[in-house]
This record gives sequence, C-alpha cells and structure tokens, in this order.
Amino acid sequence: MSYTIDQVIKDVDFEDVDRRARQALTDHGFGVLTEIDVKATMKKKLDKDMLAYRILGACNPGMAWEAIGVEPRVGAMLPCNVILREVSEGIEVSAVDPLASMSAIDNDELKQVAGKVRDMLSEVVESI
Repeated sequence: MSYTIDQVIKDVDFEDVDRRARQALTDHGFGVLTEIDVKATMKKKLDKDMLAYRILGACNPGMAWEAIGVEPRVGAMLPCNVILREVSEGIEVSAVDPLASMSAIDNDELKQVAGKVRDMLSEVVESI
C-alpha cells in the first residue's frame, strides 16, 4: 500500500505550487497549521544543500474533531502532512494517505473517517 497521494507538476515555479497547494487546501476545508522549510533547516543545521523541500502540516478541523471523537489518541498522528519537493520532472506534491498512516489503529469508525480525509486530500492534490 502506498502511503502518499502524489502528483508532479511540470513547468511551474516552486513558490507558485506552494501558493496553489495552500489555496487547494483552503478550498477543501483545510488550514496550514505548521510549515517546515526542510531545505533551509538542513542548510542551517548540517550545512547541507538540497533541492527545495517544504512540509505543510494541514488540518481540517471538522474531520480532526470527528477522528478524535472516535479515537482520542489519534492526535498523535495529526496534522495531515503535505510535502512539496523539487524533483527533476518539476515539483512533486505528496499528501499523506490517512488510511495508510492509521492502519495500525484497530478502529473501524476511524478508518471510515480516514477514508473521507483521503478522498479530500486526493481532491486537493489533483486540483493543484
């Protein structure tokens, strides 16, 4: 089972994909709670260079509320991470697949919620 939902966007600048990703997340009820510029962090902490790589920690409050309601400790697995990374073909957008990430939790109600979130994140990635 793949653990991400992916799309490579060609002939577009990294910051434009970032802007489009944030808008797609907003359009689908998500907000970006955290942001990690992995490229800058690796340069600062390790003096290592790498291609552009950013992690957006996205949350849909309604879905998070539903998930926490059926599995209180699921917060340890939130928010839903979306990564933007520069690859040779363009900019790859990858969103966590909530069904895959929560497969270790034996809770059928949570799996239903994760399936809804997976569908929403698939729409986000596709719409960028």
